[in-house]
Amino acid sequence: MTFALRYLREHMRLLLLELLFAAVFGIVFWLYRLPLSAVLYPAVICALLGSIFLFNSMYKAYKKHKLLTRLADLRGDVLKNELPIPAAAEESVYQSVIQKLCMEMQSMKEQHTETSQEMIDYFTIWVHQIKTPIASMRLNLEAEDTRLSQRLKSDLLHIEHYVEMVLTYLKMGAESTDYVFAPVSLDKIIRENLRKLRGDFIIKKLKLDYELVKETVISDEKWLSFVIEQLLSNALKYTGQGAIAIFSEAPKTLCIRDTGIGIAPQDLPRIFERGYTGVNGRRDKHASGLGLFLCREICKRLGAEISVTSRIEEGTTVKIDLSLMQNPMND
Repeated sequence: MTFALRYLREHMRLLLLELLFAAVFGIVFWLYRLPLSAVLYPAVICALLGSIFLFNSMYKAYKKHKLLTRLADLRGDVLKNELPIPAAAEESVYQSVIQKLCMEMQSMKEQHTETSQEMIDYFTIWVHQIKTPIASMRLNLEAEDTRLSQRLKSDLLHIEHYVEMVLTYLKMGAESTDYVFAPVSLDKIIRENLRKLRGDFIIKKLKLDYELVKETVISDEKWLSFVIEQLLSNALKYTGQGAIAIFSEAPKTLCIRDTGIGIAPQDLPRIFERGYTGVNGRRDKHASGLGLFLCREICKRLGAEISVTSRIEEGTTVKIDLSLMQNPMND
């Protein structure tokens, strides 16, 4: 009904013009004292024929409207091949413009994909190259067991983590990512990350409360490990004293709780936004605002849900709900 009313409003000028023509004939017949039935009868026939033509035109316009509505949801590369046969010269021009725009968009998309892939390839090589001197420096520091060497090893670990964060950020924008889904032991990932971060626990003299999770999920081990490492790094970064706890809740929810400085209530709704650092980030001039953003994006792609609760000066709890994880290869 809405389409019919809109169609009638769009053609109202034509309908009024036809009524005006009939009125002119009626007035002329009346002035010449001719019988009005002579004009009324053909006017009724013309009105019936006009109604048939109007409804037929409305039906064709409705079909075209439905087709165009469906085409509006298609991608540009598909749209240009699905356009209807033009019924008028003006439609043909419009379709030519649309096809040209689709071709330009496809070309820009291909150029963007190529540029992005080149950038990812470059940083992938760069990451592997920079890991060599980092590993060499760590190996040299292994011979020493001083407070300075522990601090330097911790700093090297953070450098390596930030390098991986850059590469992960670039890969998140790629159309395809190297996900490999398989059964993954959460405890295995947690222990590996705790081993990497043990130096920070020692330096900051933080207590670790770790309860075995005893859960296996279908996920990508590398990407899930990045999320857990990032969350543990955040907990260590913003906890000056106290403890960091790792435990699980039903059903298949991994929890990481710290006794750190907490997150301001006004910042909580925005902590997963790209580049948002909040009050804590303004205190720490080196915060990038990418860590939690990447965690959320990765969790989305893995089929998990991440949430955060926090209180100022009491601590923060991050939960990763893994119960909805499924292997996309089986979908």
